[in-house]
Amino acid sequence: MIMKSKTYYVSALTGSDSNDGLTPSFPFKSLDKINETPLNPGDKVLLEKGSVFKNQYLHIKNCGDFEKDEIEISSYGEGAMPRIEADGTGVWYQDYGDELDSPVHVYKGNVSSAVLLYDTENIVISNIEITNADDVKDGEEYSAPHKMDRTGVAVVSRNRGTLHNITLTNLYIHDINGNVYNKHMNNGGIYMTAFKPDNEDITGVARYDGVTVEDCFVRNVSRWGVAVGYTYCHSKFTGAELNEDIFKRYGNENIFMRNNYVKSAGGDAITPMYALTPIVEHNTADSCAAEINDRIYRYPENRMGKVAAAVWPWKCKNAVFRYNEVTDTRLNQDGMAYDADSGDGTLYAYNYSRQNEGGCVMFCLEEAIHNTFKNNVSYDDLGGVLSPAGNPDAYVVCNEFYVRKGVPLIRESMCDGNITLKDNKITILE
Repeated sequence: MIMKSKTYYVSALTGSDSNDGLTPSFPFKSLDKINETPLNPGDKVLLEKGSVFKNQYLHIKNCGDFEKDEIEISSYGEGAMPRIEADGTGVWYQDYGDELDSPVHVYKGNVSSAVLLYDTENIVISNIEITNADDVKDGEEYSAPHKMDRTGVAVVSRNRGTLHNITLTNLYIHDINGNVYNKHMNNGGIYMTAFKPDNEDITGVARYDGVTVEDCFVRNVSRWGVAVGYTYCHSKFTGAELNEDIFKRYGNENIFMRNNYVKSAGGDAITPMYALTPIVEHNTADSCAAEINDRIYRYPENRMGKVAAAVWPWKCKNAVFRYNEVTDTRLNQDGMAYDADSGDGTLYAYNYSRQNEGGCVMFCLEEAIHNTFKNNVSYDDLGGVLSPAGNPDAYVVCNEFYVRKGVPLIRESMCDGNITLKDNKITILE
């Protein structure tokens, strides 16, 4: 028997939860009706434009079956995007199941998410505005060390093995007042993670194969802008040389992050993690690492981590970053536009950076190997344009560096790595 797909309509303007929700004339009123409705492959959930869903959230646990039978969540009608205002609702408990790669990282606790996809695949979410603000009264409260983590969109893989075909497109996510200290909780604009399954022998490793985040505007979020792929399997990725088979078994594949604009993220802007050949292209990061400073980042306790860069990979192999633009990243221990960090074979090509207070690019530590930085343009980056920080190799070729007079090409506090410079054009700005 083939089950016929359904379209559910939700309107905060004209709806009623006593309706069946199956036509625009008789829509549901609240997102609660969707949260309690089992969605089947091919089903659609459409939110009416102009609607504001205050103190509400959307938590989905159902899956599509095939690419042509995706679950779709989007909008209908005329006017402004429908807006989900979670305001600290939608609380769930996050637990990686194991400690993370550093004991200072928080790995479990309550999270408020405006949208949560939990063990969900073959799903598309588009054309929605999302907020999750915290009504703090002063700076002390904003910087509190144990305030709850918050997300605009949180995605979790746990008990379904490999999740496929998750697409987030044309979302406007802003004012997500999470915890600035918790780097790897589902905390920020968009954050995707993989937790230890209840029984890995039965379900398989929790991971992602097929994630697309595109055409999203992420603004005023804390801590991360967009992060995809932190995993409980981090211990499988030790060492500098990373084998592709490890990624195909324990990591993430087919990760695409394109045409996104991240502005004023509290910490880092855009980061794929534990991914094989992720493609990060045509993104813009503007004024990020905005909270990694003594004014806001005041009570980290043992978490340390007063570091953030803009667009970079973590423990990836053959990551590709091209045609991105990064401006005005704020100074911290890092503060650069780009960072080839603890990965194998990172390529930065045809990117642009301007006036980033920590410089243009860092090659970070002993496990950052086989990195290439070519055909990029750096204009008036500050503090030291290049940061070879304990890395064994980096190939920097055919770039254009426009360097302010008095700013060193090599950042003096991060100059103990190995770097090969070839055919670069260096112009001194007076």
